[in-house]
Amino acid sequence: MSNSIPGYRKVPASRYDLQKYWGRVWHSASISDPRTLFVSKSGLEAAKNTIMAYKIGKIKDVNDEVWRAKKIVDSTLHPGYTGQPVFLPFRMSCYVISNLVVTAGMLTPGLGVRGTLLWQITNQSLNVAINSANANKSSHRSLLETTQSYFLAVGASCSVALGLNSLVPRLKKLSPATKTVLTRLVPFVAVASAGALNVFLMRRDEIRKGIDIYPVSTALDNLNSAEEGIRESEVESLGKSRKAGIIAVSETALSRVLNSSPIMVIPPLILYRLQNYGWLKNNPKYTLPVNLGLILTTSIFALPLALAVFPQRQTVDASNLEKEFLGEYGENRRVEFNRGI
Repeated sequence: MSNSIPGYRKVPASRYDLQKYWGRVWHSASISDPRTLFVSKSGLEAAKNTIMAYKIGKIKDVNDEVWRAKKIVDSTLHPGYTGQPVFLPFRMSCYVISNLVVTAGMLTPGLGVRGTLLWQITNQSLNVAINSANANKSSHRSLLETTQSYFLAVGASCSVALGLNSLVPRLKKLSPATKTVLTRLVPFVAVASAGALNVFLMRRDEIRKGIDIYPVSTALDNLNSAEEGIRESEVESLGKSRKAGIIAVSETALSRVLNSSPIMVIPPLILYRLQNYGWLKNNPKYTLPVNLGLILTTSIFALPLALAVFPQRQTVDASNLEKEFLGEYGENRRVEFNRGI
């Protein structure tokens, strides 16, 4: 993000009010805009240069050019201080596209055991990649830990999906229509439970070891940094906080559940209605394109709404974290950390 670009002036976090939910919704819609995927390497460098020009004072005010550059940078670079682009398929701006085929596969009616296993494994593989690519990089994981987390998440999702698929037909008191609806919702339960578990497993080191905490900068801090030649990306961490790690991982896990809920619930229910009582009943050949259209439409609207539930850069009272972060300011001290996505 723009934090990793050299300069003493801090670029405003957003052109929207991030203290309000709908401000974060519009901001999330901006950084998840698929159009940023078509920005070339030279376009990214031009955007970074524009941000740098503002941060070193060559551009005096935040104008439309700076906002456009910030949108490109924030949707492309890692949401921390690494300064490296996230691999394209795992960026939040590619989330809808990357998940479209996988979600459609999981929601395909009449999947057998083999199909259920295949799509659940594929979905969890994609989740692991996205979680790893966007996690807070101040806490590192070994390849062994990542592999263990992956297989545990795959095992959980497959167990839930297969278990519920075998359980629903045995519920004799339910009508056939109700059983069909419940069967269509099985992928949601599997994805929601395994998705949350996936986040905790892939980012458990952030809870065990903590994540970096930074002082909340003020206008005076920025002025002093300018005089001393300190870059924003060189601001020294106050230390690692396990409590902040718990907050970051828990909120991310919940946001993943909130994101999957409408995508895994609304399309299958609408599709079921169309297949049994609507136009699609007489035109079954259009089932796949209709299913893809429902998932795509729901995803486009659901992703910003879910991402906006919690701010990405959290500002908290130091008194809510470990005592070591109180420092000379006591309970009035404010600190911040990057939650990741």
